[in-house]
Amino acid sequence: MDDGGWPELSYPAWRETAATLQLWTQIVGKVRLALTPWLNHGWHVPLYVSARGLTTSPVPFGREVLEIEFDFIAHRLLVRTSRGDERMIALRPQSVAAFHAELFSLLNEIGIRVSINEMPNEVQNPIRFSEDHEHASYDANAAHRFWRVLVQADRVFKLFRSGFLGKVSPVHFFWGSFDLAVTRFSGREAPHHPGGVPGLPDAVTREAYSHEVSSAGFWPGSDVYPEAAFYSYAYPEPPGFRDAALPAGAEFDPALGEFILRYDVLRRAPDPDAMLLDFLSTTYAAAADAGRWDRAALECDFGTPARVRSI
Repeated sequence: MDDGGWPELSYPAWRETAATLQLWTQIVGKVRLALTPWLNHGWHVPLYVSARGLTTSPVPFGREVLEIEFDFIAHRLLVRTSRGDERMIALRPQSVAAFHAELFSLLNEIGIRVSINEMPNEVQNPIRFSEDHEHASYDANAAHRFWRVLVQADRVFKLFRSGFLGKVSPVHFFWGSFDLAVTRFSGREAPHHPGGVPGLPDAVTREAYSHEVSSAGFWPGSDVYPEAAFYSYAYPEPPGFRDAALPAGAEFDPALGEFILRYDVLRRAPDPDAMLLDFLSTTYAAAADAGRWDRAALECDFGTPARVRSI
């Protein structure tokens, strides 16, 4: 299906599958959201890249735990509990409504009673999950390629994360915006976010951006921006941030208010890992310098396997 590295991922070629899969991940993500105590910055919400796809990680229910995983190798949704329950749904072309019904029937069958807000978040023209018969595509090859890109990005993001002593998020896959992200924090409170993010309650946005951040990530494209790309932004955006010098191939997109590195530019580079790490480091430095972060106190060398960080 791909070369095992940074595979091709043309948004127009898998647009219908991407739209359907985003909604399927929202259903699964909202199960995690409904069962998990609220965590700072919405960190209880995302999914995580796994060895086979995307997983909720263990989710509490009563005195047990539930895990739901999209397996993009065997193309199935796995539902498992610490009681030994194990069920499967085949990932195949079917509507969002059918996927929603099948998952909740399965959860009820194993005694997990949970309800979710059925309105999708952060998508154009949302339709209630149980009524959405419009989105029904699943191209297995495309889903597999998408996951392979996430695997590669997750690796580099985790290396980048290791070079920070301050507060830094895990590498999250946010199902609302359908992107993989990692966020560094200055340690200072931020001005209240004005809100107004389509499909996202203002209270959620304000809690997520309660402190100054430099955030970077990857998204596979959308109808608004129909191209896979890496991005980096700061909140609040400090004066001079967007004027920073950038590595070759990167640019600032005024409409998005973010630095952008197009995925096709990266995958054709002689060393995509090095190019991505340079993009992450350079754009973070732009935010930290313009925002006057205490970089000496917050940063460290990137981690090395099996070697204790020297102090």
